[in-house]
Amino acid sequence: MRGVVATKTVRTSTVLLLGGSLCACNTASPTVTGSIPGRERPMTVSDAERDCLGRAMYFEANRSDADGLLAVGTVVLNRLHAAIFPGSICEVVGQRGQFAAGVLTKPMQAKDLDTVADVADALLAGERHPKVAKAMYFHTAGRRYPYGNMHYVAVTGGNAFYEKRSAGRAARTETAHFAAPAADAASGPAPAAPPVADVAGAGAGARPDGAATP
Repeated sequence: MRGVVATKTVRTSTVLLLGGSLCACNTASPTVTGSIPGRERPMTVSDAERDCLGRAMYFEANRSDADGLLAVGTVVLNRLHAAIFPGSICEVVGQRGQFAAGVLTKPMQAKDLDTVADVADALLAGERHPKVAKAMYFHTAGRRYPYGNMHYVAVTGGNAFYEKRSAGRAARTETAHFAAPAADAASGPAPAAPPVADVAGAGAGARPDGAATP
């Protein structure tokens, strides 16, 4: 939808989540004093929406890497506010073929939930990954695709994050062999693997073959 300015109403939804949730983790409400320069406005969402955000990060990034979790969460919230994607966090995460299979129902290990909850709360308070910025796509780090519209901005948490740009602007050089990621995430038209110089960061992310479609 290039050249078209669209507005979108973000809504919350009730989703039955199985196999553990973030609802009992880090429930203290932070003091909100308004917008923070360089950050997005804080968001107030239901426990179910917070849980869906955490689940996307849990199943799509290296759980021991807070930076990678933040990057995946940034993609989810970028999609939430984009007119071409669904209007609630749970709908964005549960969109067919975009994130890991079973992302809303598979069990999560309790030992990882505090870290995931911390990052989810930081995102809802307005924090975003500075290198991912407005990117809405990612795939497992180390994979390569024959598309010319992928502009890589970060590699972290086992994923490579990218923006979709016109072929003339996207990097078309060979992709560096990054460490294998923990999960597949963003999917869609993916470009040729980018050179190390085009990647800011170090990790893994979504997938162009099923998760966040480019």
